[in-house]
Amino acid sequence: MKNNIDTIIFDLGGVLIDWNPEYVYKDVFNGDQKKVDWFLNNICTSDWNVEQDAGRTLSEGTEILVNQFPEYEKLIRYFYDRWEDMIGGVIKETEDILYNLKRQDKHKLYALTNWSHETFHIPFERYTFFKYFEGIVVSGDEKTRKPFPKIYKTLLDRYHLKPENCVFIDDNHDNILTAEKMGINGIHYKGTEQLLNDLSRYGVHIDQ
Repeated sequence: MKNNIDTIIFDLGGVLIDWNPEYVYKDVFNGDQKKVDWFLNNICTSDWNVEQDAGRTLSEGTEILVNQFPEYEKLIRYFYDRWEDMIGGVIKETEDILYNLKRQDKHKLYALTNWSHETFHIPFERYTFFKYFEGIVVSGDEKTRKPFPKIYKTLLDRYHLKPENCVFIDDNHDNILTAEKMGINGIHYKGTEQLLNDLSRYGVHIDQ
């Protein structure tokens, strides 16, 4: 157990915010999960989307795919035309943990997220939990993204954080691996109970 933790860093999508393109494409494909899976695994892929998170404009990203797959133009344009419909809301259980950490006032709280600078204002203006953070690093603003080391270094340097005193929570295991290589303690988020247990291993106890 490490009891020198003074900073907790949260990922946003998949940890605090339920964001999933399936919400749009299940509607588009009338609930046909096989078609949804095929389209998101072969056309509007995660690898394509994260390039927008890393600073490529939404329009440029869209046109690249439209030129590559003109037969799917209408479906491709739905991705960002209906982007807000991909937000399912706050993950309440994790938001409660964040709230209790803020209330206890024992740890500094930050966010490190892969998110397009063109869409980040939507959840930022919508959800009140953002006020709990002392700082937020958004990949689209930095023109880089997780799991590249540069964005972690940006967070550490900008807010004068010591990696060994930080715990980073993310639902993407690759992002955790990079954090750990840089000396940051990592928690691969899989659910609320597991998160509470892992936090307690670092001496971070939540009074609920």
